[in-house]
Amino acid sequence: MSGRNRPDPSFWRGKQVLLTGHTGFKGAWLAIWLHRLGARVTGIGLEPATQPSLFSLAQVAQLCSSQICDIRDPSALAARVRPAEPQIVLHLAAQPLVREGYARPVDTFATNVMGTAHLLEALRGMSGVRVALVITTDKVYRNLEQPYPYREDDALGGHDPYSASKAACEIVTASYRDAFLRAQGVTVATARAGNVIGGGDWSADRLLPDAVKAWASGTPLQIRRPDAIRPWQHVLEPLAGYLALAERAWSDPGVCGGWNFGPLTHEAATVKTVVELARGEWPGAQVHYGDGSEGPHEAGWLALEIAKARSALGFRPRWSLAEGVRRTMAWYLQQRDGAAARALCEAEIAAWEEAE
Repeated sequence: MSGRNRPDPSFWRGKQVLLTGHTGFKGAWLAIWLHRLGARVTGIGLEPATQPSLFSLAQVAQLCSSQICDIRDPSALAARVRPAEPQIVLHLAAQPLVREGYARPVDTFATNVMGTAHLLEALRGMSGVRVALVITTDKVYRNLEQPYPYREDDALGGHDPYSASKAACEIVTASYRDAFLRAQGVTVATARAGNVIGGGDWSADRLLPDAVKAWASGTPLQIRRPDAIRPWQHVLEPLAGYLALAERAWSDPGVCGGWNFGPLTHEAATVKTVVELARGEWPGAQVHYGDGSEGPHEAGWLALEIAKARSALGFRPRWSLAEGVRRTMAWYLQQRDGAAARALCEAEIAAWEEAE
């Protein structure tokens, strides 16, 4: 990272980067940032899953070589990975939703476990690859519902199919690293981030997108589990962590393994706290809180320990929870009022880079 914990344009300029999941929320933000840094990006992903989508509104396809491909198809994936000749691989493509995992468990395992295996298999024998970073989730840990943040060496697990698929993805990645890719000179790491917020997310069953949809239509937001605690963070925070980790991995094979990226522990907050912060930014917003009994099982308390990333990478969150929520709601309100999505994202990235 360059000064003040910012991504280093001199590192990224001209780098051949393969970004899977570029059509998703986090992937679109990362594609915009990588383009801003001067990287040459090949994106591989499905058609956007939502309408509207940040990928479409921000015209992300103009910023990269955009390839539409299902990572569950190994031959189609390999046919797109190999011609891209990547030096750095950032694997974000996934089925990313807990409740969708309950509805479609086999598809979730196929995408998150076998899709990752297909990508890593495609990298075998590719001499130009130096770094492969697989993005998983804070939900890879066996959740004991105990009030302490999880560390990278805590046990993996997963009650629901989404969480279990991401824990399995960690094991698959470690196997490919140890059995094949380390000997090939590829530094392989995984990144586990908390709940992200930020403008441009229209996914189903996500807190602030649900709030925006409800409040934009003048209806109350329905909240199932107001007391659930999560490590919320603005989307640019973990993306900066991924970029920092990739930069370090380029020259330091010792950074292989798992890395947590989240807010400071005291910033983990309840759903109700986030909703009330958001409601304060949206005129006329109304909320109905449930009692926590609705829907399938979800973890009640989850937080990440980020000491490893802070000490080894210099990673530190820049925006508080309140600031992240404020910026998220402002993004949606400005976009609703006609502001261009890509310009909003680029302004947000510039503000993050300049923050102390």
